[in-house]
Amino acid sequence: MVVRLSFFGPFLLPSAVVSVLWLQMIYQPDYGLLNGTLGTKTLWLGDPSVAMWSMVLTTVWWTVGFNFLLYLAALQSIPQHLYEAAAIDGASAWDRLRSITLPLLRRTTALIVVLQLVASLKVFDQIYLMTGGGPEDATRPIIEYAYDVGFTGYRVGYASAVSYILFVLIVIVSLAQLRLFRKREEEVS
Repeated sequence: MVVRLSFFGPFLLPSAVVSVLWLQMIYQPDYGLLNGTLGTKTLWLGDPSVAMWSMVLTTVWWTVGFNFLLYLAALQSIPQHLYEAAAIDGASAWDRLRSITLPLLRRTTALIVVLQLVASLKVFDQIYLMTGGGPEDATRPIIEYAYDVGFTGYRVGYASAVSYILFVLIVIVSLAQLRLFRKREEEVS
């Protein structure tokens, strides 16, 4: 129970808390955990070549618990008799993983891929709080661009058009992924 909570707990935190936590405890050049562990004084969010990877690391830590929860539910829904029958037939653990577990987790994997892709296309608050889109626009997502154009540049119509294009892009990517996974399922069946 404690292990499950340790993975799922970060997902319950608001993005502002995650951003401040990582800014103050992990990425601080002088006393941050990452620099202390590696023995460096690297400015992780100040280097354009590393800043986006730092944001990815933070986001993965924050959201991996939800994905684990989905996989746990999917694993618990696999009937045990399938594994027992495969074991009686002499299937090794690797064969059971490859022939039973992974095919039955395909729908969950498709759901997670679609959810993560859509979430990554609409990320805003975490990046805005941690880097403001910098350095040198290295971490600037399209939503922050629309925000800056609309609320800072007062070009609301243009920002609205950018938002609609992003919406259409998200719908197209989601439908393409769902169709791709559906075709793979039909081929396996």
